[in-house]
Amino acid sequence: MPISHSAATELEQLLGSGIAGELISELVRQGLQALIEAEAATALGADRRKALEILDGAVCAGARAREVAVLLGVGLTTLQRWRRQFAGGGDGTDHRKGTHRNVSHRLSDEGRHGILLTCNELEFAALPPSLIVPVLADRGLFTGSERSFYRVLHAHGQAHRRGRARLPMEPRTVPRLRADGPNQLWSWDISYLPTSVKGIWLYLYLVIDVWSRKVIAWDVESSEDPKLAANLVNRAFLRERITRRRKQPLILHADNGNAMRAATLEVRLEELGVLRSFSRPRGSNDNPYSESLFRTIKYRLDHLRKPFTSKEQACLWVVV
Repeated sequence: MPISHSAATELEQLLGSGIAGELISELVRQGLQALIEAEAATALGADRRKALEILDGAVCAGARAREVAVLLGVGLTTLQRWRRQFAGGGDGTDHRKGTHRNVSHRLSDEGRHGILLTCNELEFAALPPSLIVPVLADRGLFTGSERSFYRVLHAHGQAHRRGRARLPMEPRTVPRLRADGPNQLWSWDISYLPTSVKGIWLYLYLVIDVWSRKVIAWDVESSEDPKLAANLVNRAFLRERITRRRKQPLILHADNGNAMRAATLEVRLEELGVLRSFSRPRGSNDNPYSESLFRTIKYRLDHLRKPFTSKEQACLWVVV
């Protein structure tokens, strides 16, 4: 296309003023960007055409179109839209323009920034929008709706665990222990025994060997005390001659009771070189051997139908 006299005159003025270099570099940049977009559109069209060829071949072989679309990672309706775009000699370009909605009450950039600043104030740093919005409303302030607060926080990655809120703890793995012989794995627990006085209980301390189900040591006490538990475990070690010179350390499994977690018992087990194992928090089935033994002895036919009147009576019942 020939250049007009006015355009030539203007170009000469630009060359004389030194602006032509910037203009030419801008034109080159725009040309390169258009070339890159054209190559990307061509490659995208080729990929879409290849996907349609795979779909047609699979359908001709007897496959379902929806299953083929799942394998391709593309929705079936998307593949159908691509086919319409290539129909009639089309190049596969997506000519959809979308909708341009002019929402009058849309949040401005200043409003979004104000919501973000409000949520990160010291007063609201650890509160969710469901509590922040009512507090602001009581003060006569309206920055945005509760849903707008959540939307802005989600866009900035602050929709969860803001302020002092801690991340959730990962679930603990199920304790899996194995015993191939006696005195490798022990389990112990404490169970309640009813008395004739309402609200007062006796406590049955019991240590068993998981492999042989042998009762290593037991005791009946009037309270749940870590010192009593440490004495019971100490007697069990003396009876089975458990020392630090063992090649394979003994593992003592228990739940998360106060007596099981006490420092008194921990120090004693460290002196003997015994490893400790605990159930998961609020896990009722991680110490099954002791729990099942308690259930067995309490539901036997010779179990007293009335509460125990003394500690000696409870001890006699355990022995029998």
